[in-house]
Amino acid sequence: MSRITGETGTRPAGAEPNKWAVLAITLLGIFMSALDSGIVNISLPKISLSFHVPLSGMVEWVIIGYLVVIASLLLSLGRLADITGRKALWTAGIAVFTVSSALCGAAPSLPLLVVFRVFQGIGAAMTMAISSAMIASVFPIEERGRTFGIVAAVVSVATSAGPTVGGIITQAFSWRWIFYINIPIGVIGIIATLRFYSEPERPVGGAQRFDPVGAALLSACVACLMLGISFGQEAGWGSAIIVGLFSAAAILFTAFLAAEMRVRQPIVDFSLFRNRLFSSAVVSSFLSFLALFAVTFLMPFYLEELLSFPPRQAGLLMTVVPLAIALIAPLSGILSDRIGSQVLSSLGLAIGSVGLWFLSNLTPNATIFDIVWPLAVTGFGQGMFQSPNNNAIMSSVPLNRLGIASGFQAIARVLGQGFSVALAGAIFTSLGGAHAGALLVRKAASPVGLLQATFTHAFHAAMLTCMIVAAVGVLTSLVRGPLR
Repeated sequence: MSRITGETGTRPAGAEPNKWAVLAITLLGIFMSALDSGIVNISLPKISLSFHVPLSGMVEWVIIGYLVVIASLLLSLGRLADITGRKALWTAGIAVFTVSSALCGAAPSLPLLVVFRVFQGIGAAMTMAISSAMIASVFPIEERGRTFGIVAAVVSVATSAGPTVGGIITQAFSWRWIFYINIPIGVIGIIATLRFYSEPERPVGGAQRFDPVGAALLSACVACLMLGISFGQEAGWGSAIIVGLFSAAAILFTAFLAAEMRVRQPIVDFSLFRNRLFSSAVVSSFLSFLALFAVTFLMPFYLEELLSFPPRQAGLLMTVVPLAIALIAPLSGILSDRIGSQVLSSLGLAIGSVGLWFLSNLTPNATIFDIVWPLAVTGFGQGMFQSPNNNAIMSSVPLNRLGIASGFQAIARVLGQGFSVALAGAIFTSLGGAHAGALLVRKAASPVGLLQATFTHAFHAAMLTCMIVAAVGVLTSLVRGPLR
């Protein structure tokens, strides 16, 4: 019988009898979190109307507060799971998310809705930080690629379905039901976790301690970084508040490093980065989301402002990317179980960069076919990359570091997406694309041809920059070492 060996000892590969039940439980939590993001985004106009506030301002914090809390807690919670075990943290996360969803649905005012969304973000962070660790803890290495492929497919389906489901619920009932829908899902998740999930491994090898000072400094650092990214475009990258947030992030990170050097069991085990496979996979994951998430961010502007497509048609076209990921990710994951991650992940990012190149050549006269196939190529590359790369991250660490590895996997995604919006948005806006798009929507008196040319130039520049980032990601993916 094959065996998996790590610092915690050994366990027989595939010995967990309820591994498929654990996968189903994990997918339920992942689906709920992924669906929630799309549902809430599409319902923001109704929320602002309900509370009689403008769409800009405090209502933005319904999204921003949720995302900032998630990003700031991922690594600390991943480390906590390595110490206390995963079942308790996962169950608590589902419970917090479910209760907070009920409170969000019943929120009598916008400030309270924001507060409840922050607590919902805490619950989401608990599950996101350890979902990959739960899967890796019950599946042997030779089956993880397939399971991570299934996870990628479920996330893609939930992401593509979110806006549609949110629109239907909001129109048929009210925006409050986009939160209430989480309650039965969460209850099922809690019951299933308590019934079917048992810890396959308990952390051993000496008493482990959680470093609260390091966790607080790290969380504050990431929070300042995410806030700076979120408001940089709106406030101006050179404004005092944005410079102050980035400066605070740098100071807090320096203090975090200094504090970690004084403790025997730090929050972040930097020795993991001595493993070339792990470090390469994490960096490549960050670069992939930095490059490819810009498509999700900018394409709606291209479709609605430049081509004058109605939002429903634009949303339908945008489902091409997640559906392509859902199609290829399980196949890529299965293949990675046989040949490893290096070739597949590198090739996937290369295909994604080619897709970005084709998108950078779109014109104001593009047909639906001209738009769909480059989006499909981009999604195909992203799906080919994700499953093998996630498998590499989780299979390159010992068993008692699965939690922190899962945290790194999640934060690479969140930070990559945040920086992607900031980078693409800054390029697009600085070259006049945002202003030109606004004038096109208002049908201003400016020459339409000039506005279209300005918009197209800005859009092309953003896509080409992201293509370069993806090409760098191909190089960081190629240098990964073999799985040991």
